[in-house]
This record gives sequence, structure tokens and C-alpha cells, in this order.
Amino acid sequence: MTRICGNASEFAQSALHGYSLVHRDLVRMVRGGVVRARPGRAGKVAVVVGGGSGHYPAFNGYVGPGFADAAVAGDIFASPSTQAIYSVARRAERGGGVILGFGNYAGDVLNFGIAAERLRHEGIDTRLLATTDDVASADVGDMARRRGIAGDMTVFRIVGAAAEAGLDLDAVEAVGRRANSQTRTFGVAFEGCTLPGQSDLLFHVPTNRMALGLGVHGEPGIDERDIPPPAELAHVLFDRILAELPDDAPRRVAIVLNGLGSTKQEELFVLWEALSPLLAQAGLSVIAPLVGEYVTSLDMAGCSLTMTWLDEELERYWRAPVETAALRHGGITGEPDAASSVMEDEPPVVHAPAGTRAGQRGGLCVAETMARLAQALAGAEGELGRIDAVAGDGDHGQGMARGSAAAHQAARQAAHARAGAATVLAAAADAWADRAGGTSGALWGEGLRAFSAALDDVSVPDAAQLVHGARRAMERVMQLGRARVGDKTLMDALVPFVETLERECDRGCTLPDAWQVAADVAQKAADATRDLLPRLGRARTHGTRSLGHPDAGALSLALCLRVVGEGMPAGEPVPVSMRPMEHMGGENPVLGEFHS
Repeated sequence: MTRICGNASEFAQSALHGYSLVHRDLVRMVRGGVVRARPGRAGKVAVVVGGGSGHYPAFNGYVGPGFADAAVAGDIFASPSTQAIYSVARRAERGGGVILGFGNYAGDVLNFGIAAERLRHEGIDTRLLATTDDVASADVGDMARRRGIAGDMTVFRIVGAAAEAGLDLDAVEAVGRRANSQTRTFGVAFEGCTLPGQSDLLFHVPTNRMALGLGVHGEPGIDERDIPPPAELAHVLFDRILAELPDDAPRRVAIVLNGLGSTKQEELFVLWEALSPLLAQAGLSVIAPLVGEYVTSLDMAGCSLTMTWLDEELERYWRAPVETAALRHGGITGEPDAASSVMEDEPPVVHAPAGTRAGQRGGLCVAETMARLAQALAGAEGELGRIDAVAGDGDHGQGMARGSAAAHQAARQAAHARAGAATVLAAAADAWADRAGGTSGALWGEGLRAFSAALDDVSVPDAAQLVHGARRAMERVMQLGRARVGDKTLMDALVPFVETLERECDRGCTLPDAWQVAADVAQKAADATRDLLPRLGRARTHGTRSLGHPDAGALSLALCLRVVGEGMPAGEPVPVSMRPMEHMGGENPVLGEFHS
């Protein structure tokens, strides 16, 4: 477990800041990640890598000459937010375009994809490179669905060297795609990992057993067997990768024997001793092998083997000089920049006040609702995490609590500035997505932002606006997540909620009554996901484990819908609020201290 933790919700940010203080000769901390202390030359292709925290030295430890220009850091095992990726990439861009490198996980694909759209909209040519090296996560004929794990290191290292050598964006992208297609990883775990602030592991492996084919986000393996002697373990790792080596593949390879967080390097050397003859017997020449911790999973006990077969060009970039905190070929020159240790303040957000008293009341209504959601999700954090851990990484409860708390604070600030409902909800949406990260953070943020477009800043939201907002939110989440009813996601609760709400309102029900009926339908639908097998996301790989357990995302959505409905007094249609303020000077249980 993590014993040096402090505030668990700030663990990733604190670690990032501490890292930037130690390595200020190499990196400078910015909002959302780090960039090179000494930027690359003008016109250079910028290589920006990233993902969730908890994997050090990936990804922050790979920023520097010969590797990445910047790294984006999400919370533990959670994708960075769209806003963080966009902001860091803008800082790193040098005029030659941007490569965004990340592992092939739903949250990363979503957030990096949206950020790339925004960068392109501003005229910055941006390419996406999702690594797919994990041989355990999909069959060889379905490579596009494989996860990116320790192969991130070799692929991004080669891409970074190619960019450093002066190749243009098309050429760097081609090198990266070729390196990814020629990289394979397979791993085992002897014990699970512990999220900061938690006292128990995300999963347990029985004594003297090992899990096969694990991920790096705390997911359990796809199979289990007794821990074998080193020689047999070497075969377990090597044979699984060698089975995918094409007959015409180069016989020169880059090898990374990677520790996952609490496997001693001496143990890895013992395993390397057993691996070395297997490589020789297969006729493979190992170029500059690496043994140590390169892509970890907090304190997980285990290891993985990565192999990248190298043609002449890839080998040249694998051998190229590099100067990062985690990998160095050559010395460091110059003096550290003292300014790099200064942590950036959050930029101030200015909200224009609503032009009417009704508009200001509408903003208060939204802020009130966000306060109640944050309180409810904080109380449900542990249970949602426990359910999510059955076939996922156990972070859903933390993500929802973080996101809703940030949304609450952003809504408070906007309401304090007397902004209207649309502005307050849009501010809350961006804060939710930015703080929660991951798939659910992006989807909730975009869903709430779509909802806000149905509101205005001059009135208290009415029933028609709220029903329309619910429909817009559902359509946006469906567009981005590509999930449908039956996929065992939040859509299993959201779709029946919206359809029921619209039907009940069309029948003449008051909004509170219609909302309550629809929320009950959503809760039943969420509970019914226990009988479904997941078809999307991380849980897909471990689908049978989730059978008999409801989907955490559907449950958290149903909880939120119920909380909103409980704040609606019975009777005539009213706005979504705990109770609308009758005048701006009235006392409010959440925001009263801001009123004068």
C-alpha cells in the first residue's frame, strides 16, 4: 500500500510537483503535466505522451531530448482530461505538428481524440498514436482492440528519437506506426496493487500463484497458475511473444524486461539470466536491452516482457542519444532553471453576470443541484469503487467523487458571480471533466455541457428546457462513447430515463412526477445490468467476472438522477433545484454565505 500519501485525492498532483522539483534541469511543470525545460528547436515535431498516473517513470520520466517534448498526467489510472492534453500540447508545439502518444484505453482514446480535434481546429496538425502491444488483451487478428502497456516505452522512445533527428510529421508518424506494429508485450502479476489512501489491494492473487496477461491499471489477469521457477517463467513470457513473430521479421530486437512496481530489480536480473539463452536459441540479437521499472502499476508485484523487432531505421532511433530522468545516454549540461520549480496557479475564470434576476436564480438552482450531487457521490465513493473493481480498475467511485466535487466548486464560483443557468452548468461540466478524467469524466463533462446548451442565462430552467437538455446529454454521450443499451454502460440507465421522462411529460405529468417515474425506471435498468456482459471498455476483457454484478457507471447515473428528482417539490412543473430562491438576498443552505 501507499504509506507516504497525504491527501489521497491530491496524490498524483503532489507526485508530479515533487518530480518536477527533482528534475528541473529536464522538465518544467505546467497545468496538467510537464514540458521540457529546454524546448526543442523551432519547427520540430512535438511528441506529447501521457496517460494516468501510477506508472512512473511513464510518462513524466520520459520527457527530454531524444524522447518526449511533454507528458500529460491524469489521476491514478485515469486518462488525463481533454483540457489538460490540449493545454500541454499547446505548450509543447514548436511549429512542426504534434504526435499525441497514449495507450489504447477508452478514456485515453476519447480525451486525446477530442484534444486533437481542438488542436486541428486551431491549425495545429495533430496525429494520434495509440499503442497496442498487449498480446493478452485481444487476438492477433484484432490488433486494434489491444491495450497499450509496457510497449509504450519502446514505441515512444523510437518516435521521440525520430522527431529529434528532424523528420517531418508524416515520417515521424510512419515510424511510430511501424514500431507499434512490431512491438509485443506479455506480463504476469504475483499480487495486485493498492490505490493511494486505500488499505486493501484492488485484487488478490492466491499465495504461490500468478495471474497471466494483466494490464497496468490494476486489472486482474485473464488466467492463473502456480508460480514456476525462473526458467519456466522465462518461457511463459518469451514463448507467448515469439508465437507472434513473423517469419520475415528482423532478427534484431529491442527488449524491455519491466518491473511493475514492487518486483526487485535483482529478481528481474535472475529472470534475464533465464531469458538470455532463449533469445540466442531463437536467433535474435538483442540491441541495448533494458531491465528495470519502466511502466509500473503503483505497487503491483509482477513483471512483463516487451519485444520490438528492429529494422535498420528503427534500430538507429532506438540507439540514439537520450536525456531524460528515466533513461540517459550521455551527460547533462547547463544549469537548472529555478523558475521551473514554481507551480502554476489556476487561471482565474471570469463569468459574466446574468442580465435578469430570474437568470441569476437559475444559476443558483444549478449550483444547488451540483452541491447535492457532490454530497451523494462522496458518500457512494467506496461502494462504487468496489463494484467497479470486479472487472475494472476500481477508480469509478473516486472519479465520480472528484468530478462532482470540482463541478460543485465551479458552480459555486459561477453562481457567486451571478451567472445564469447555462453558464453555471457549462462551468460545472468543464470542471467535472477536467478533475474526474478517464472515460466517465469525459462523458459526464460533455453530457453536462450538451445539457447546458438547452438552457439560457435569462430565466429559471423550465420543464421543456430540462427535458430537452436530458435528450441532448444522452445524444452527446452516445455519440462520444458509442455505447448502446445492452453494452453494460451508463447508457443502459440513461436511455430509458430520457425516453420515460419524455413520455411522461407528453402525457401531461408535472416535471417532478415525470422525473421520479423516469428515475425509478433508470434505477431498475441499472440494477438489471448485473445480467449483462460488457461489450466496451476495460471490463470487456474480463467480461465474465462482471456477470452477476451491476455496472458502476449505470448505478452512479441512477443515483444522480434520483438525487436531482428528490430536490423537486411535488406539484406544478418547477426548475431543477433543492428549492428555488425567491430573492437574491435569501438564505440558501449551500450558497447562502455568498449572498448579500
